[in-house]
Amino acid sequence: MLPPKEGSHYDLPIALGLMAALGAVPADALSEYVVLGELSLDGTVAAVNGVLPAAIGANAMGKGLICPHACGPEAAWAGTDIDILAPRSLIALANHFRGTQVMTRPEPSMGPQATKGPDLADIKGQETARRALEVAAAGGHNMLMIGPPGAGKSMLAQRLPSILPPLSPKELLEVSMIASIAGELAEGKLTDRRPFRAPHHSASMAAIVGGGLRARPGEASLSHHGVLFLDELPEFSPQVLDSLRQPLETAECVIARANHRISYPARIQLIAAMNPCRCGMAGEPGHRCQRGPRCQVDYQARISGPLLDRIDLRIDVPAVSATDLIGASSAPAETSATVAERVARARDVQRRRFSALGLPDWTTNAACSASMIEEIVSLDADGARLIREASEKLGFSARAYHRVLKVARTLADLDGAEAVRRIHLAEAISYRTAGARLPQAA
Repeated sequence: MLPPKEGSHYDLPIALGLMAALGAVPADALSEYVVLGELSLDGTVAAVNGVLPAAIGANAMGKGLICPHACGPEAAWAGTDIDILAPRSLIALANHFRGTQVMTRPEPSMGPQATKGPDLADIKGQETARRALEVAAAGGHNMLMIGPPGAGKSMLAQRLPSILPPLSPKELLEVSMIASIAGELAEGKLTDRRPFRAPHHSASMAAIVGGGLRARPGEASLSHHGVLFLDELPEFSPQVLDSLRQPLETAECVIARANHRISYPARIQLIAAMNPCRCGMAGEPGHRCQRGPRCQVDYQARISGPLLDRIDLRIDVPAVSATDLIGASSAPAETSATVAERVARARDVQRRRFSALGLPDWTTNAACSASMIEEIVSLDADGARLIREASEKLGFSARAYHRVLKVARTLADLDGAEAVRRIHLAEAISYRTAGARLPQAA
């Protein structure tokens, strides 16, 4: 006994199976195709999700693909050697097999190039934050920004995509397959721009890591090879935040349910922003909170220590005064294009390093394993002494120790240095001590 049909993907296969049994279409021809599509009451074939991974799977089996016309450009990315039929209606498909109508193979299409977006040149002051953002982009590191309202935390995060390199062909297919399953490929068009997802703090756990009736990918997987930006971090549910601990460590989201288990890739770069307390002004000159230190402690306690331990860069983003803004207007800031060139050079160094080590899947220092980072970062006596003293004084965990090494390696790559020197370690350690108003990670 066959299981009941679930979803609309089987409408077209069932209809073609009946037509083949009645002799309306040749059964031997259909055996060479994988078929999916939703069928409307008037016989038109409607679009469905997940066509790109289905096309890649069909190509791997040496078969062709029959899919809705609207999904044809998406399926064409599976390869030039796969036979793809993308009918508008059931009648058109029947006519094709009878030889009275010939359907042309759909062509892959790219989405329009993104228009000029937010630029780093818009940021006035905040030199420390700009530097940290460049380091985060160069090494794929997670970053947390802490500061009062209006300091520019969200502006900085929104400009991160402008300095990130475009997706590689392999990354493009991975990202597009996830978007296809989620039904977020507009007209089947792909784009090489890295994902940037910014869910609202009311998002549920299923919305962030995936889930639901059919275990759809969540925001973490939709941010694969891109950025997941969580603004107002403590406003998210603590359970939702802690659900990100596994994706940040293993680069995948595993969704287990009673009737199925599925894993979606989630190699994400987490960028978060938060106020130091609920009123947002703790520690600011001239401000006194009526609740006192309790306001700050209670607010920050919503973020668990293990999650903080997985964040490489923590920076304070102080308020910018009107005087600073007026003074900055006379000296133009660096543009995103200038910073992006340095980021691209640093990423190219990392890519070539890991390829030479036989690890082509690792493209950034943040993705490097603990054992490998110790191998590629050879500390001299001064550097070893510095990080030993910092670890003892600040209580670094083993994870924090290795993440400091990863950031230091990225800083050396930005400088074009072969070896990680003491100055790189000192800056990397400073990014762990910034945000000292937060509780120590467990």
